[in-house]
This record gives sequence, structure tokens and C-alpha cells, in this order.
Amino acid sequence: MRRPPATAALLLLIGAVLAVLGAGSAQAAGYRYWSFWEGDGGKDWTYATQGPSVVRPDDGAVQGFRFSVSEDSQDSARPRRAPDFGAVCAGTPAKDGRKRIALVIDPGTPADAPAGEEPPAPRTACAQVAPDASTAEALASVAKPLRYDSSAMLCAISGYPRSGCGEQTGGDSGAGKPSGQATAPTADDADGAPEGGGPSVGVLTGVGAVLVLGVAAVLRARRRR
Repeated sequence: MRRPPATAALLLLIGAVLAVLGAGSAQAAGYRYWSFWEGDGGKDWTYATQGPSVVRPDDGAVQGFRFSVSEDSQDSARPRRAPDFGAVCAGTPAKDGRKRIALVIDPGTPADAPAGEEPPAPRTACAQVAPDASTAEALASVAKPLRYDSSAMLCAISGYPRSGCGEQTGGDSGAGKPSGQATAPTADDADGAPEGGGPSVGVLTGVGAVLVLGVAAVLRARRRR
């Protein structure tokens, strides 16, 4: 049965909009990397705004690292153990001229692991370091070997993973690596995608253009009837 011209135009419009939206969704990219967290003084974590080589925590601080796949800092997975300084450093007595930093190291789940690798079990450590030591120095004292790339991004803790550093796991292969040290790009930095992984401004503009053309086609079809 032949469809009326207006109906055919509407079907064409719907198909075009779905195709454009599908193309926008395909651009979302994930990154496999170590994210860096700081204990908020309670039982939760706060995503660090600086890299571990810059942060110089006070005595009694809790610092966390989590290996996972995420699109940006908004959906990055937290360490799965609470930032409890007392529990981590209970067996390490205070010492003059040194500070204690509790570290929570969570290598993530098998789903986060690179192909052919198995994540080690999560662990904690109490680093006792010089008063001016950075988080990176505290981590190096208890979790060697560490591996960094040429931009000083933290790539591996205790040798995990064996290779790779902030590599992309989906989306446009032209996207860059996570920026900074142990941090992913913000939502606005990843190929222009807005926060939450929705369609970009370019995609939405394309949808608007398709809608305008579709409405015009429907109106023309109705005038010919």
C-alpha cells in the first residue's frame, strides 16, 4: 500500500533524527586509568583536583587510588574502602620528624583490567615520610614499582597494569589520553562532549537542521494534495 506523501516524509524525518542521535552516542569514550582521591575527613572520598606529585598532605591524611574505566571525573569509580586513617595506620606509631599518610590502593575489577591481566586485591598501607613529602612520594615508599608516562601521568602502581596509560576503550579513536596525573579529562575536554556523555553541541545542531528540513518537506507534501 502506498503511503501518503506526508506520512512518508514524517517516517524519513524520524529515521534521520535517530541516525544523528545514534552517531552522537557512538562518540562517547571511556578511559582506563588510575584516578586519585582524597579522604574528606569522614567516610567518603573527594576526587582530587591536583595530581599526587603536587599534593602534600598533612599528617593524618588519607589518599586513595582507584583503577577503572570511566568517561570523566564525574563518573569515575571511588576506592571501595572507606578513608579511615585510624584503621590503616593503627599499627604504625607516630614518630618525631615524620608524618603518617594512609593510602588506599584499589586496582579495580576484572571488567576494568586490560586484556590478559587480572587486578590484584585492594590493599591499604601507612606511609611514614618526611613532613614535606608529596602523595606521590608517600605512594612510592609503600607501593613500588610505580610507572609514569612522559607527561607525568601515573600509569601503574605496584607494577599494575603491566602496560598502557590512560588508553581509550571506546568512541572516537582520535581522542586524547586523560590529562594530568592520575586524573581523567573533564566532561567538556573529551571531544567536546557535554557532561554526562550526551550528544555534543554539533550533534544537537544537526538534529535541529534535520527537524527544520523535515517540517518543510511535510508542508510541501500537504500543499500538493
